[in-house]
Amino acid sequence: MIGSRLIEILGQLNSTRCENLLNWIKPTHQFTWLFLVFAICLVCVLVVKTVFTRGQFAWEKSREISTCSHQRRNVEHPNDEFFKQWLVGLTDGDGSFSIANQNGKWSLAFKISLSVYNLRALYYIKSQLGYGSINVEKAAQIAHFRIRNRKVLINVIFPIFDKFPLLTTKHYNYDRFKQVCFILEDNTLSKAHKDERIQSLLAIVPPSDYLSPAWNKVSLPLEDANQAKLVISKGWLVGFVEAEGSFYLTVKDPTRIAHGFGISQKLDSVVLEGIRIILHIPTVVKYKISYYLLDTTNSRAVGNIITYFTGTIKGMKAVELKIWARSFNAKGDYAKLLKVQSQLRSLRKLRPQTALFESHES
Repeated sequence: MIGSRLIEILGQLNSTRCENLLNWIKPTHQFTWLFLVFAICLVCVLVVKTVFTRGQFAWEKSREISTCSHQRRNVEHPNDEFFKQWLVGLTDGDGSFSIANQNGKWSLAFKISLSVYNLRALYYIKSQLGYGSINVEKAAQIAHFRIRNRKVLINVIFPIFDKFPLLTTKHYNYDRFKQVCFILEDNTLSKAHKDERIQSLLAIVPPSDYLSPAWNKVSLPLEDANQAKLVISKGWLVGFVEAEGSFYLTVKDPTRIAHGFGISQKLDSVVLEGIRIILHIPTVVKYKISYYLLDTTNSRAVGNIITYFTGTIKGMKAVELKIWARSFNAKGDYAKLLKVQSQLRSLRKLRPQTALFESHES
């Protein structure tokens, strides 16, 4: 209000009026009055700038606080359900819940291990959760995302895996891991009592036919896709394929190259059977000496797979899928598909920049 009024007054002081004013002022006082007018102008400029800047700064600061608080809220309690389901699926594929005792002290670690080729998937997890560390075994070319802090496990990780249970035998490991965590957090127990209870839990071996309780909501064997989807969510399946799935091209004969999709599991054939039904893969799940395999080169099934996964994968398999899916339109073009096959193989040999090999913790 003050700034705008002063600007209005100064606007009325055109050159003619100023000249008349100076003629009216006694010559001996002209310098004093000129200085006064200059001071008034300077004050007006400062007042106006302060008014406008204060408003802009307040708006910018408000927006910054809002953004930061929103980000922090996401960090503490990730609310993206697709991400949570994806994380559980990825964990069912390449995750672990380790319990170790070193020098009489127990340590816990939730870990996901991937090839350094897919390091960006681990950074995606870290950005979503806001916690954990990432480090790389250069010799083995394996990258690990870990969370060891028990408070973070209890407040961030456990709520995710309780709401969206693991579908493989890893559910047993998670349940034991969680029990150990709460034993260690129980201040009413002595160290000896804690050690005894934890050792008892670790001595129990899960039965060979263990089945995650997530499958209790359906009757087995599975009959159709609707039944399978009651257990297997899309987010989980995308995460599981991110860890275990393979999009590939294979030479069928000297004149034909086919698109293929494969996924394997050492245990839990029911998981592969559910995936087979959801993706409408006609090939049956096979047992190969020490693991179960779901694999297909059926054109219709490949088309279903492309439609299902396009735009959903987070890591480097998103790039593989894009190349693989685009080349599906070149069926019959042997020379072109041979180049795509070579491109996919070369892509999987890529490694991140050296700077990314450094450990990152938060």
